[in-house]
Amino acid sequence: MLLNDGNLQALTGGLRLKIRIQHPGVHERTDRGGSYWFFRYWEDVLQADGTTKAIRKFNTIGPSKGDNRLTKKQAEVERDKFLAKINKPTIQEKVADGLALFSRMVEKYRAAHVEAEVAGRFLLAKPTREKYVIHLEQRIVPKWGTRRLCEINPDEVQQWLFESCESWHMMNDLRGIMSGIYTKAEEWGYWPEGRRNPISRVKIGEKWTVRPERILTEDETVKVMARLSDPNLLIIETALATGARISEILGLTWQHIDLKDGVIRIVQRNWRGDIDDPKSKTSKRPLTLGNLADRYRVKATADKAQPDKWVFARTDGSGLPLWDSGVRQALKKAASAEGCDFPGLGPHSLRRAYITWVQEAGGSSIEASKMAGHSTVRMTEGYTKIQLNRQADLTRLIQEKLASVGEKQPAVVQQEEANRTRPWPPA
Repeated sequence: MLLNDGNLQALTGGLRLKIRIQHPGVHERTDRGGSYWFFRYWEDVLQADGTTKAIRKFNTIGPSKGDNRLTKKQAEVERDKFLAKINKPTIQEKVADGLALFSRMVEKYRAAHVEAEVAGRFLLAKPTREKYVIHLEQRIVPKWGTRRLCEINPDEVQQWLFESCESWHMMNDLRGIMSGIYTKAEEWGYWPEGRRNPISRVKIGEKWTVRPERILTEDETVKVMARLSDPNLLIIETALATGARISEILGLTWQHIDLKDGVIRIVQRNWRGDIDDPKSKTSKRPLTLGNLADRYRVKATADKAQPDKWVFARTDGSGLPLWDSGVRQALKKAASAEGCDFPGLGPHSLRRAYITWVQEAGGSSIEASKMAGHSTVRMTEGYTKIQLNRQADLTRLIQEKLASVGEKQPAVVQQEEANRTRPWPPA
């Protein structure tokens, strides 16, 4: 982008920059620190209200006496080098000092990153794009849009996040987006190269949540599923049997299902009509259907399945795949009828249930991670929830083991107790 006075006004919200041509004299001064050359000059400093104020400053050039002394002419040369940028600032340099409006950077960030396409594919997945746009339009721009890049203070941002966000995840998202805007601003020449990103100083603490992260118990799951009908029932059964993400299940076509061996292959996902690759490389994986294979065989026959047709398609004749919203509504309605609805219940909570049950059944974290398609085992561990009844079982087992050990070794325990009460050193 070629900058001129007109678009500079747009980028900076109408700020008019003074350019003061200066050629001050070089003077010699002697004090307790020795003798040296100096000059005074004016510098326009940006104020908090967006105006500029001329501040007179003092600059020391170098010694005027001694072994490393400078002649007056040499001092004048050094003065001119120092004033070159101040006397002849380019519009680009002024903008690069951070004078551009934050809202203008948001516009560029949204067009060149959030909604950008490369070779016919978006840089960001549809869920991420939608989330970013909502955060930018509803939260970030209303708060910070009229401020310049150089005016946004990390302390202000941190306070705003803690006061306005309802969850740690929202704080993390907002901080990440704002930090990304500054990163791109530096890349595009609107933020000084090498100057610290102010959002990097914003701290939000350890991960926390305002809602309880729980899963349906086995008993609740059976009751909820009894209230569902196909296709929602089969979708939820598949999620519970495989741990697949709802977007991965809704992205299945018949060519991805091996009806003979009862295996599905996750190779793509469908997020509200946007078809793209799974979340990560490890998300591309085969999953066994177990006893659900027969259900899929029946469905394939009933649907007259074709390889390129959606397994879970709309019934309006459009040939388009289902969205997750219908599944979510059906699940919430069934859970509410059984009195076991809770904040956060949705298709993704079924994935938490699957991962938890796999490990409760004796599966390792590595096995659960592979089946879930997580990139790391640590991520899988964050999904694992130990239910209260399972906790009670484990606690009972530990207590019984400790009790049995104590019964077998009374003499040892008594001896240790005697040792603790014996005086030291011995008489």
